[in-house]
Amino acid sequence: MRLPVLPPVKPMLAKPVASIPEATEGMQYEAKWDGFRCLVFRDGDEIELISRTGKSLVRYFPELVEGVRERAPRRCVLDGEIVLPLGARLDFEALQQRIHPAASRVRLLAEQTPVSFVAFDLLALGDTDAMPRPLSERRAMLEKALKGVRPPLYLAPVTYDSAVARDWFAHYEGAGLDGVVAKRPELPYRPGERVMLKVKHERTADCVLAGLRPHKSGADALGSLLLGLYDASGTLQYVGASSSFTAARRRELMRELAPLRMDRPGEHPWARWEDESAHEEGRMPGAPSRWSGAKDLSWVPLRPERVCEVGYDHMEGERFRHTVLFRRWRPDREPDSCTYEQLEQPVRYDLQEALGGR
Repeated sequence: MRLPVLPPVKPMLAKPVASIPEATEGMQYEAKWDGFRCLVFRDGDEIELISRTGKSLVRYFPELVEGVRERAPRRCVLDGEIVLPLGARLDFEALQQRIHPAASRVRLLAEQTPVSFVAFDLLALGDTDAMPRPLSERRAMLEKALKGVRPPLYLAPVTYDSAVARDWFAHYEGAGLDGVVAKRPELPYRPGERVMLKVKHERTADCVLAGLRPHKSGADALGSLLLGLYDASGTLQYVGASSSFTAARRRELMRELAPLRMDRPGEHPWARWEDESAHEEGRMPGAPSRWSGAKDLSWVPLRPERVCEVGYDHMEGERFRHTVLFRRWRPDREPDSCTYEQLEQPVRYDLQEALGGR
């Protein structure tokens, strides 16, 4: 490739804030897309898709490579998100399945669940390095370069009205979007720096504490709490983990939770976690996964007697999308009352409207 901007380039990042900044602060607002961050490099027939961590994604998304070849400017570097639309919303769980080691499986999934690319910034066009230019200029260049673009490429809609941004935040979650991002129009592209602002959805849920993982520093400190919710059949399903604690609190929790350790782990609801077939029947911690690699997934079973309140952004299928935040213990709640029914369901919304299709 002979582009003015070449990999590796770290994408510009966002830091979380509690609320959407007002338009008086001079902001450009965009929806926060729930997918894989990706930088697209194209120089004629040479195309590279680079993840946020600097890895090539070309082999996993051959249909997107062809889409870029057919739809994108011949020489450009685009910043955006790889997303997987299924029906009227984005499906992150299905997108994760696209990262598969078998080439035959990749080809099949490319046909069955094709991805799209939502472009929201431009780093280079032709021989022009656009990174030093302010966002307002880069956006104008991007809109001109992608005028009339067709799927699987999309131009991310923007607004400069905070009221519209709040409406997006309230309604577009049902289409699978993750929140709202605010950007200052005068800023150049600053790789790896958290200079954008993001507002994400957060809710709370009461979960059953059913296990723990020791911390990597030693067995006397807690690594994470393993949490569960009861489904309609009364089965305790693993829904995620909470791991944000200070070093002192990690040691306190290991002592505090020691009395809950089970003398007979075989009686635990997740006792069959090491049996790969058991994960097909329900959700358990430590599921065999190509994402896990050689990571130690062993855990300590606890009697499922305690309830804690956690903060989360949204669900991915039947589990929390990200690691959740521990809020407090709930001694007033019985474990069997911690069911999926308590979880708020976002209003369904049309993905094509969120993408600016109508």
